[in-house]
Amino acid sequence: MVLDLSTVDFGGMTPEEFARMVKQASKGELEAAMRGPHRRAVLDEVFGRMSSRLRAERAGTLSAVIRWTITGEPADEYEQVIDSGTCTVGVPTGAAPRLSISTDPVSFLKLVSGNASGPALFMTRKLKLAGDLALGAGLTSYFDIPKA
Repeated sequence: MVLDLSTVDFGGMTPEEFARMVKQASKGELEAAMRGPHRRAVLDEVFGRMSSRLRAERAGTLSAVIRWTITGEPADEYEQVIDSGTCTVGVPTGAAPRLSISTDPVSFLKLVSGNASGPALFMTRKLKLAGDLALGAGLTSYFDIPKA
């Protein structure tokens, strides 16, 4: 299988279909795809869907600014704000993050598609956290993450 992102309609793809696509692609295919011209579209789509995937009942009264850095040339940064059962994502505003997360694009895709666990990525240094580590440890539990 060759992962050709130019033929993928991310807007029409369900999270479960995305999870299967990530699971079926090799590490090399994911790396190549995330170095290509569609990287930003993939990241924008994933981050754009986070608000609808938040489990408001689990987030409860949580209030946090989370800064995501997806490494590469160039690196991409997103700011995620979880506040009283809502989640918004956009460009960094300069607000002090409660948690900063840095990861490579392949590890990010595997994490958000349910194909890798946050603790495993953290233990292998593929996911770096700074700030509120307890928030980082439980962050995925606040979201409905698809299964492949």
